[in-house]
Amino acid sequence: MRRPVAVRLYATLATMALAAATGAVLTAPEATAATAGATGYATQNGGTTGGAGGQTVRATTGTAIHEALCNRAASDTPVVIEVEGTINHANTAKVSGDSCNTAAGVIELKQISNVTIVGVGSGAVFDQLGIHIRESSNIIIQNVTVKNVKKSGSPTSNGGDAIGMESDVRNVWVDHTTLEASGGESEGYDGLFDMKDNTQYVTLSYSTLRNSGRGGLIGSSESDVSNGYVTFHHNLYENIDSRTPLLRGGTSHIYNNHYVSLNESGINSRAGAKAKVDNNYFEDSKDVLGTFYTDQAGYWQVSGNIYDNVTWSAPGEDTNPAGPDPQSNTTVSIPYAYALDQAACVPDIVSQTAGAGKGLKVSDGSCSPQTPTDPTPEPTDPTDPTDPTDPSPEPTDPTGTNLSIGAGSDGSSKASGTSYGNVRDGDPSTYWSPSGSTGSVSIKWGSATTVSTIAVRETSAAAGRIGAWRVLNGDTGAVLTSGSGAGVITFPATALRKITFEITGSNGVPQVAEFETYAG
Repeated sequence: MRRPVAVRLYATLATMALAAATGAVLTAPEATAATAGATGYATQNGGTTGGAGGQTVRATTGTAIHEALCNRAASDTPVVIEVEGTINHANTAKVSGDSCNTAAGVIELKQISNVTIVGVGSGAVFDQLGIHIRESSNIIIQNVTVKNVKKSGSPTSNGGDAIGMESDVRNVWVDHTTLEASGGESEGYDGLFDMKDNTQYVTLSYSTLRNSGRGGLIGSSESDVSNGYVTFHHNLYENIDSRTPLLRGGTSHIYNNHYVSLNESGINSRAGAKAKVDNNYFEDSKDVLGTFYTDQAGYWQVSGNIYDNVTWSAPGEDTNPAGPDPQSNTTVSIPYAYALDQAACVPDIVSQTAGAGKGLKVSDGSCSPQTPTDPTPEPTDPTDPTDPTDPSPEPTDPTGTNLSIGAGSDGSSKASGTSYGNVRDGDPSTYWSPSGSTGSVSIKWGSATTVSTIAVRETSAAAGRIGAWRVLNGDTGAVLTSGSGAGVITFPATALRKITFEITGSNGVPQVAEFETYAG
């Protein structure tokens, strides 16, 4: 298994000027935060890259965040919003524009895509102000604290959810955040992390959720079962009454989390939900897994978990605890690569990595925190291009100049020891791999370049791993062609500044040695 590593989002010189009164300023490259590549189900369905490749804007108010969204050319124009300071009701106003749909008193990510919100500098705190994601896709929220969001009392925001997603949301990665309340529903609080009404392909990683009546849910009712494909890993749930999370339908992968003081119940799988629950550490808690408060059963596959001072209720009409000796009652297939820490070290590794302000540290499965860095490429054995077992050479290999040499490159994620630049260096011994089994890599130029043929070369060690793929016009997102398997790919000649090879299916972690581009 390969550990996801940093994808650095660099600020670009830009012409968009944001008024100083909004608190937004353009940042210099050195101020930009490094963000680790997405993990879990957020890597599926084309991957989650947020605002990668777009302009970087600094915001110190909620109004500035909305301004950054509204000043984009379109609702899908990529943008990275670096947030520093305290965001609250007093500095969060509605901003209007063709590329946004915002509201006062809440950070509104509605009907948009390709956005990253990342805390930088001395930190970002959303104080009594929730983040609402609705009818949106490809969103990253990282290194921020959201606290004391209320649905009753004063002030109220986001229905009481710290982070809430609803209505056709796709591909959201929430990472290294701290989500906290100061009580339960009777004190005016609701969920810390909620997903409703057809929300899919979400990952919550390296985050702390604490001091709340409700950790979060997938599905607003027993009939809201259109949600799913959600990963929870390396999170700390502490002093939570219930819903860590509540699952209604769908599939979830829950691994390497530390649960402390779950007061009433924990993972509540119901209404046909399936959860794969691996190598978690449950401590000083009650009824940490099962189906609770309903007679509509849910299911789980368990392995490697530790139950430390956990108590279990007796089964009842609407109570079906998995313990005291939890056993699997379903099987769940996971489509992406991941590295499991041993459950015994989960409390320690989570304490060092989970939450905002932890330096974006992650785990590679070795029970030791890792700081994301751009790695030095690790060479593999050279491939002899004349070797008849190498699937890359083809009789129809393109002729002419490989336009990738000297161009730029980026992508959705990169595994440890790999680099986007390896696909355009002309060296078959270096390669790029995504952080999971799917992902994308792009070649880009400073001006429009006509391309009609590409050649995707796998390493000999990973020959045949690439399954389904799409070739995209990186300027517009249009699909130029699609198919399966590496090799030479042709399509109508297109003038563009960026071309993307997106792997949507594979047999193992792909290794792309070269992504060649040709005019003819």
